[in-house]
This record gives sequence, C-alpha cells and structure tokens, in this order.
Amino acid sequence: MGRGWGFLIGLLGAVWLLRSGHGGQQPPETAAQRCFCQVSGYLDDCTCDVETIDRFNNYRLFPRLQKLLESDYFRYYKVNLKKPCPFWNDISQCGRRDCAVKPCQSDEVPDGIKSASYKYSEEANNLIEECEQAERLGAVDESLSEETQKAVLQWTKHDDSSDNFCEADDIQSPDAEYVDLLLNPERYTGYKGPDAWKIWNVIYEENCFKPQTIKRPLNPLASGQGKGKENAFYSWLEGLCVEKRAFYRLISGLHASINVHLSARYLLQDTWLEKKWGHNITEFQQRFDGILTEGEGPRRLKNLYFLYLIELRALSKVLPFFERPDFQLFTGNKIQDAENKMLLLEILHEIKSFPLHFDENSFFAGDKKEAHKLKEDFRLHFRNISRIMDCVGCFKCRLWGKLQTQGLGTALKILFSEKLIANMPESGPSYEFHLTRQEIVSLFNAFGRISTSVKELENFRNLLQNIH
Repeated sequence: MGRGWGFLIGLLGAVWLLRSGHGGQQPPETAAQRCFCQVSGYLDDCTCDVETIDRFNNYRLFPRLQKLLESDYFRYYKVNLKKPCPFWNDISQCGRRDCAVKPCQSDEVPDGIKSASYKYSEEANNLIEECEQAERLGAVDESLSEETQKAVLQWTKHDDSSDNFCEADDIQSPDAEYVDLLLNPERYTGYKGPDAWKIWNVIYEENCFKPQTIKRPLNPLASGQGKGKENAFYSWLEGLCVEKRAFYRLISGLHASINVHLSARYLLQDTWLEKKWGHNITEFQQRFDGILTEGEGPRRLKNLYFLYLIELRALSKVLPFFERPDFQLFTGNKIQDAENKMLLLEILHEIKSFPLHFDENSFFAGDKKEAHKLKEDFRLHFRNISRIMDCVGCFKCRLWGKLQTQGLGTALKILFSEKLIANMPESGPSYEFHLTRQEIVSLFNAFGRISTSVKELENFRNLLQNIH
C-alpha cells in the first residue's frame, strides 16, 4: 500500500512540474538563437565551418586588417559619383545630409597617390608613367621607344581583357574625385523604400540567372509571397550548376553584409548637439531573425560567410603579385610605405595559412566550350551589376556599392587568373596579370567590409543573448 501511494505521489509531482514549466521543458528561444542557431557548422558547397571563420577573422585577421585600411594608401579612393544611370532616367536623389559624400580637396591627398606612381620601384615607374600617358592619348606614338610601344599594346590588351569582371570608372575623367573612406564611412543613411528596393530587385531578378516565373522570398516588390513560393525558389536554386548557385550566394552575401553594416552603425540619436551612431538591435532582427524573416535571415548570413571565403581565397592566391620586390604601396612617404607593405604581406601570409580555403577548381570545369560560355555569362552578369551601382540615389550608398562590387569583381578576376599569376616575372611590371591601384584599394576595402560584418555578428550575438 505504501509503495502504491509513493508511486501515485511521484506521478502527481511529475504532472505538476510539467504544468508549471519545470521538468525538462525547453526555455523560450532567445533572439540570438532565432538569428544564429542555423548559422553554424559547415557551409553549403564548402568544406569550411562558420566557427572556424569566426575564430580566424575576429582574433587573427580583423585587427591587423583595420590598421592597414587606415593607412593613406588604402583610405583614398578615386570614384566618379556623377556617372548617369545607364538603365533608367527617373532616379530619385536622396536629399538627406547623411547620403552626401564629401570629396577630398587636392591638397589633402598625398602627392605620391595623385602622381599614380604607386605600382613599382622608381625605375620601373618611369616606363609605366610614359606608357599610361601614351595610352590615354588613344594611340601608340611611333616616336616612343619600342619597349614602351610594346607595353602600351599589352596594357591596352589587358584593359580590354575578358578577365575584368567590373566596368571601372575612368579615373582620368574630370568628374572623378578622391574620397577619404574614413571620413565617409558606410553606415545607415535613411535611404530605403521603393527606390532602394528597385536597385536590389533589378540585381536579383535580371542578373542572377533566375527565370521570371520563380519568385524570390521576401521580395518587397512582388505579390503573392508564401511558403510554396519559397520552397520553389530553393528547389530551383539547388538545381542550378555550382557556378550559378555561387553567383546568387555571392550577391546575397554582399546584400547581407551591407545590411549588417547599416544595423551596426545606425543613427540612434540626432540632436543639434550631437549625432550618436551604434547598434540597432531591432533593425538587425527585422533583417535576420529566423521567425521575422520566415527563415530567410539565417540563410542570408550563411551567404555572407560564403562571400567571405571567396574573397579570402582570392587574397591568398594574389600573394605572389605583392611579394615581388618592385611592388610598392606608394604614397611618397618611404618609411610608411615600407611599413605598410610589410603589414600587407603579414596579412596575406596569415590568410594563406587559413586551413579550410574554398576550392574554386570546381568552377567552370567539364566541357571547355560550355565552361567558357558559362564563365563569360558569369562575367557579363557581374559587369552589369557594377553598372547598376550608378543608379543608386544615395551618393554614400553609391560610393560603397561601387567600391564593394569592384572589390568583389577584382577577387573573381584573381581567382580565374591562376596561370597568369604563376607566370608573372619576379621583377618589373607584370603585363599579363596586372592590378591597378583602384583594384587594389577596392579589393582590400571590400574584404575589410566583409571582415567587419563577421566581427559585428559576434557583437550582435552578444547583444541579443538575453533578449526573448
């Protein structure tokens, strides 16, 4: 009898525990779990996991990279923000003061940068400056030395090369101006709504190899969104070849990274005394919370990590270009230039040591004719996206959009130039594989933006930890 009563009392106690929320019931998810629980483990199409990237970026790479990007060579970027949009005329310019870009005065930019003597040693620059001047004249002057004539033709061939993934600005245009990136940081400007949606809609709908019948999840300009539409989209995406799937994930990752920056440097307070910028948790949740975005937010964050791996891989492969003794980060300050090159090489060697690099050899493999056509489609689609940046109505957004697309385009150019990089001469100008200062500055600053996003995810994860 006593044993029976004991069993009954135990059973009633277990029922009470369950009803009162004890006895093994899972606590409600935190906001951090809703944003990040799916952003872990291995990434699709990769052998790398999120946790390895976090540790490598946040503690080994990020601090040194930020120091490099604060140097004169990397902080000044020449850009033409006045180019007309090539696709439509009704651009609504953002009139908010935070959308504006303050260009540099001529005396603010180091003379070494303005003189374009930034690529090689002083001896090698003599030939290159003559070459660049002749190229700008639009013809090969027969009075030039034979060596310079040859260089002009090779450089012209390079500029028209099928390896360029971006339509770069003409930095000789009178409309091109130097901008100090440290004084014009990427942050929330208030540019949003239909005009901003239109830019991303054209990028995704017309340039990501997607048929019109397949609807992108959470497209603010599309009607009839639902779970079935989302499933159809991802079924289509998984059925694509690895190159086209990667293209979409790169664009989605870039979009996610930009949204992380805007959430991390949000205008929290604007008074006549001061402006206060900081982390906007609500903004971040609206963009990445798994419930609020119907599962789309965590996918976007994983695509950000995919983008990180692609740009990281490009930097590891371009190391020989920067290792050549003739190459300088030339600003005119010899001591600072030497220190910056040493720091750059330290960073690139650190990147090369990363244990789980993306393997790009799966791209454009198989039948050579089909692979060549696919690569050309890939390149043309990305060039088109770089042109769309001239349609952005917010000048600060346009600045960072142009820089980051050029940086990613340069990374893609590097990935698909392996043989050219391997055949570079040990000294002197490299004609077959060549990076302009614009490409170098955009490449490292674009990766700096992605690196900052990964670091900011750690900050948001901590801020959201105790929010339900």
